[in-house]
Amino acid sequence: MLQTFAILLVFQSVGEVISYALHLPVPGPVLGMIMLFGWLVFDDRLLPIIQGTTSELLKHLSLLFVPAGVGIMVHANRIEGEWMPILIALVVSTWLAIATTAVVTRMLMRKPKEPAAQAADHSGEQA
Repeated sequence: MLQTFAILLVFQSVGEVISYALHLPVPGPVLGMIMLFGWLVFDDRLLPIIQGTTSELLKHLSLLFVPAGVGIMVHANRIEGEWMPILIALVVSTWLAIATTAVVTRMLMRKPKEPAAQAADHSGEQA
């Protein structure tokens, strides 16, 4: 367990250093997780070491939503005063995410022309 936390902390720290040194708008922990993912893609020797502990952490991931819930309760008056912009932002961002997903899915689902049909098209152009 401690070894897993040490590995995660090393990746997070390296991500923080890179983010700070290059003035990137991406948080260090995000860069660290991207680097850990890349490491595991190319060399999976760390996987057996971290798999057990990370699986247990993921089981309790919902605990990370407690601070957000507390923040909502603490700032309920402010949210009450600014509910309309919040609602508009939620609706518009949700709509844009759904529309973008639909467009990308549609583009990916287009069938390419059959090789025989492409050959026929090219032979007709040459004549």
